[in-house]
Amino acid sequence: MRPKPLPTQGDDLFRSRLDAIINGRHPLVQLAGLIDWARFDAAFGSLYAETGRPGLPTRLMVGLHLLKHMKGLSDEEVCAQWVENPYMQAFCGEAFFCHLLPLDRSSLTRWRHRIGADQLEVLLAETIAAATRSEALPPERLERVTIDTSVQTKAVAHPTDSHLLLRGIEWLNRLAQRHGIRLRQSYLRLATRAKREVGRLVHTRGHAQAMRYVRKMRTWLGRLERDIGRKIAGNAALEAAFATARARIARLLAQRPEDPNKIYALHAPEVECIAKGKARIRYEFGVKLSLAVTNARAEGGQFVLGVRTLPGNPYDGHTLGAQIEQVERLTGHPVKRAYVDRGYRGHKLEALTQVFVSHTRGIVSPTIRRELRRRNAIEPVIGHLKSDGLVERNRLLGAHGDAINAILAAAGHNLRLLVAWLRALCALLWAALLVRHHACRATLTPT
Repeated sequence: MRPKPLPTQGDDLFRSRLDAIINGRHPLVQLAGLIDWARFDAAFGSLYAETGRPGLPTRLMVGLHLLKHMKGLSDEEVCAQWVENPYMQAFCGEAFFCHLLPLDRSSLTRWRHRIGADQLEVLLAETIAAATRSEALPPERLERVTIDTSVQTKAVAHPTDSHLLLRGIEWLNRLAQRHGIRLRQSYLRLATRAKREVGRLVHTRGHAQAMRYVRKMRTWLGRLERDIGRKIAGNAALEAAFATARARIARLLAQRPEDPNKIYALHAPEVECIAKGKARIRYEFGVKLSLAVTNARAEGGQFVLGVRTLPGNPYDGHTLGAQIEQVERLTGHPVKRAYVDRGYRGHKLEALTQVFVSHTRGIVSPTIRRELRRRNAIEPVIGHLKSDGLVERNRLLGAHGDAINAILAAAGHNLRLLVAWLRALCALLWAALLVRHHACRATLTPT
């Protein structure tokens, strides 16, 4: 059933209203006034059934996700801080201070799955609209964007053969114990010792011995998988319970170093190995991310206008058209100029948007040359998304979790810029009032 709105009117003799005990000039309170919360009810209402138990209030769920990614918190941490912080509760639309969270932490996960990445783009679009309404982002700056790609890394351990083989043995043993299957041999003790020896020998003169241990672990995992396959044959329920684990382990046993599309984490088979050419990190494991930000230097900062995950690690130039289309859809303004790096050469984009590649000679216009030099300013935005947001280690499950995390991280970045803009604006207004107050006192004081 559609969610019921939070009560905003009424009195309670035993509780005080939040607007009577909090500071109305707090940035979170001002930010809540800039956001059009009714837009989310209209966008997400059709995703609920017409009958049944009412869903959780949309403003509460949207507010918790925006706070989570604005502050870089986990689901558990944002729920714990919401109970303690009256400004967070006011941001989420509560009229009275709540001493208990009106939902379970797992409700956030189920809500994200219900809405999906495509519908969650409304959150990013609303942060852009709020920045425009507050004049932190002038509308004319939405027509010139900078586009680049990065990697959204997954929260997985660094993949090594010994680590993956040990995890496969542990996974099969857990499933066998859960379903009461008696194994011929578990290989847990042998595999644990072998992995320890591999870690000790692989980067020394004992590299050949370490590889022998890896081959033994691969043999043990194959024996264990075949033993389980014989004992569950003909039992449809057990075959369904072991289907996912056996499929991924078969893929792990069959892959070779030169094979493409290898599996790098048993619990996250969508993880890809992406080479970025960095000196400190040669490879990153996750999914490629396309990002579009404002090009002009704005007082409120560089806002994220669009973000997309790119499974399959496609060529950058082939993703340019879809990224520009997303920016135009979210902002409602056509993109007249797009500035990209040399990874987009040969994009062959046939659109009204002018695309300028960095280090291109023969550009006469000083404005375009200046804006092309501003292309490098997208790198700090990517750094903030990784260090302050949740792009560095994405913990959401599956490829749809990658897309959801990218959209919410971009919305959180825009809200951080808006909060900083509102705080600076309040400081300027307060300083102007003080100056005027002192000037009035100076004129009224007799000499």
